[in-house]
Amino acid sequence: MSVDSRALALAVAAVQIAAFALAGALGRPTWYLVFAVGSAGVLGALADRGSFGVASALLGGTLLVALVYPLVALVTFTTPTAVLDALARPDVRRTLYVSVYAPLLATGFATVLGVPLALLLRRGFRGQEIVEACVDLPLVVPHSVAGLAVLLAFGEGHALPWLPVLGAVPGLVLALAFVSAPYVVNGAREAFETVDPSIERAARSLGAGRFEVLRRVTVPLAARGVFSGAVLSWARAVSEYGAVAVVAYNVSVFYPPADERVQAMFGSVFVVRELDVDFRSAVAVAVCLLAVCVVVFLGVRALTRETGRWS
Repeated sequence: MSVDSRALALAVAAVQIAAFALAGALGRPTWYLVFAVGSAGVLGALADRGSFGVASALLGGTLLVALVYPLVALVTFTTPTAVLDALARPDVRRTLYVSVYAPLLATGFATVLGVPLALLLRRGFRGQEIVEACVDLPLVVPHSVAGLAVLLAFGEGHALPWLPVLGAVPGLVLALAFVSAPYVVNGAREAFETVDPSIERAARSLGAGRFEVLRRVTVPLAARGVFSGAVLSWARAVSEYGAVAVVAYNVSVFYPPADERVQAMFGSVFVVRELDVDFRSAVAVAVCLLAVCVVVFLGVRALTRETGRWS
């Protein structure tokens, strides 16, 4: 982005913030929505790409407003004091810990098992369509149904009778992995498909074995895409509610700050429960959870930004 483009972006952001504050002070949030969409159309006109560019900017601006404005409304509904008060609560801190820790375990589990499968899908084999359908199936299964399926498959007296599932971290991880694994598998497969086969053949012609080509050529070239798929998998796991509510509404987990096992709730479940107790408190907790997710997401985006090399 050039200096002029950066200056324009900062100016637009400043105007948007000022317009939002003014609309809020006047009690006319609808005015801001109209202004935000209209300003997108103006930027489209300034880009000098004709009527199609203006129409695209208006439509895209409308979608951006629909995506961003609810989050802005959530954050501005509460106050910094309420958020700090929420963070001071031990149960909220335990919830934030579980909401990051369990999705990380689920993502690691899905990545270790999913990346080799993605490599096989990239190379192709007989019956591949069936396997791809099985991988994508969790995407269309209702969340509560997914939780029931995991509970019936791996709960007490079933496939893994020695593994605690109901109300336990292993069950929580299995439920999160079930709903999020398709993202890491599909992301890794697409990343492997971007690797030029001629580069791999060249490495083989120079005497490298299959495993060495995989380790020194294929994986490094696809690493950014694989990592991005893992991040999407983690993000999907963090946002899960239905499957978690069925399998692990309340879990027993080792909590390092207390150096003992404690009872804790997953973030989405905790927020829904808090709604029945205190709406404003639920919003403050939701903002805490949102902040943690945004920080992790922005940090990962910085790591995976196109720089010409994996960093």
